[in-house]
Amino acid sequence: MRFLPVSLTVLLIELADLDETLALFASLEADPVDGIVDMVPAARTLMIRFRPEKLTAEQLAAAIATRDLSARVAPSDMLVEIPVNYDGEDLADVAQLTGLSVEDVIRHHTDSTFTVAFCGFAPGFGYLVGGDPALQVPRRQSPRTKIPAGSVALAGAFSGVYPQNSPGGWQIIGTTPEKMWDLSRDPPALFQPGYRVRFVDLAKSSRAFATSTKLATAASVVPSAADLTFKVLAAPMPALFQDLGRFGQTGQGVSSSGALDQGALKAANRVVGNPAGTPVLEIILGGFSFEVSGRTVLGIAGAPCPITIRDASGRSIEASTYQPIALESGDVVTLGQAAKGMRSYLSVRGGFAVKPVLGSASTDTLAVVGPDPVTAGTVLTINTETGGLSSVSLTEAPAFDHPASGDVVTLDVVMGPRSDWFTETGIATLSSQLWQVTPQSNRVGIRISGDVALERKDKAELPSEGTATGAIQVPHSGQPVLFLADHPLTGGYPVIGTVAEYHLDLAGQIPVNAQIRFRPVTSFADIKPAKA
Repeated sequence: MRFLPVSLTVLLIELADLDETLALFASLEADPVDGIVDMVPAARTLMIRFRPEKLTAEQLAAAIATRDLSARVAPSDMLVEIPVNYDGEDLADVAQLTGLSVEDVIRHHTDSTFTVAFCGFAPGFGYLVGGDPALQVPRRQSPRTKIPAGSVALAGAFSGVYPQNSPGGWQIIGTTPEKMWDLSRDPPALFQPGYRVRFVDLAKSSRAFATSTKLATAASVVPSAADLTFKVLAAPMPALFQDLGRFGQTGQGVSSSGALDQGALKAANRVVGNPAGTPVLEIILGGFSFEVSGRTVLGIAGAPCPITIRDASGRSIEASTYQPIALESGDVVTLGQAAKGMRSYLSVRGGFAVKPVLGSASTDTLAVVGPDPVTAGTVLTINTETGGLSSVSLTEAPAFDHPASGDVVTLDVVMGPRSDWFTETGIATLSSQLWQVTPQSNRVGIRISGDVALERKDKAELPSEGTATGAIQVPHSGQPVLFLADHPLTGGYPVIGTVAEYHLDLAGQIPVNAQIRFRPVTSFADIKPAKA
């Protein structure tokens, strides 16, 4: 085993092959180590997030180093057949890369029986192994920003099906109408580890396939006439429900998501006396406006946006962030655009009546899991139960100065786990130049651009492995992506370093056209197990 640092709370264990990875994963599930929060198995690595107050990375490595890796996980008897239209835009390129004809590529793919090795990247995305070795092809040199749901694709020794519209670098050879992820199923993911999979060419099959059309979102809470409500009048950019995140679902390929500025979420809740993790609305770019149907208390934290309240008589007053705001029936609240920062968090005393999905009210924009985005015309119901509430807080304040467009923001970086994939020049470039935040940035990640690309040692393919929030992933272009909360659970490009956990809230507030300076706080080195 090789133990590689990812961040201050995440460790990557590199193993010989997929069999050893699955054996270690099964061992830790059967006999857990106290302090492990989540595990993400991949091609030949196991990523573990742990609680540093429970154990150190060295102690965790020591607890793992003696595990038996000889056990093999028995395959399932379940066989899933996937209908495919072989019309993918990379099909001709795959034929050229493999030296096969297009017809032979299709034949090799449909003649193979695959096994779901693990799930990752996105909910319902299964990494399939056991295909014909003749179909092994590299990822695209530059990932696409959007691949349609249902795309059947190849990368390295894997085949897979994209469950949602998402970015990705795999070679697309076809499409399927089958739903890979459906919350009306139990379990929601069609592919489960160990399942066997065969692909069927629809052009040569007369069979009928039943497909699911359910969406992976939560049902709305329908208000009654007596309920306290917010009627949304304007939402130029849809607001999103967020809480502290969705944990314990990595086995189905579901990442944690959650508020990008968790300190601001907690502060917004304390302002109105709610428990710290109560769901709030995450709002960007201003213009969000709503009318309240009764008396309540509002709190707004995060990016310091202008707040205007117009009462039923037409009188307008200004309010401040990080302070409780008393509202009366008929008041209309409008949030302007913040001059600094990126995201504001809106809480209400008692919290919103929103139904969680897989244990969380967070809306994951990449996975399309969670409550629907909040748009104009939406009526939100407010909980009016007082149990569990505390006094409002009058002492909340921002944890940092929010950056503005054009500012330079310094982020501390833990080097690894794949710093050794880069030349000394490439490693030096990470911290020696400023990186511009581009308009392509979102909750999935901050796309940044530098004058000098990060130089790799070679163009070798990295088998897919787990990724953490804050990971600085580097595609072949050498222009990095800084992963935020809605990032894919696994990825196939090397991560040169990861933003330290204490700077993640700040990263979530960096606006477009700001610049980032990365400051390494560790040098890359393997972690050695602590002696018992």
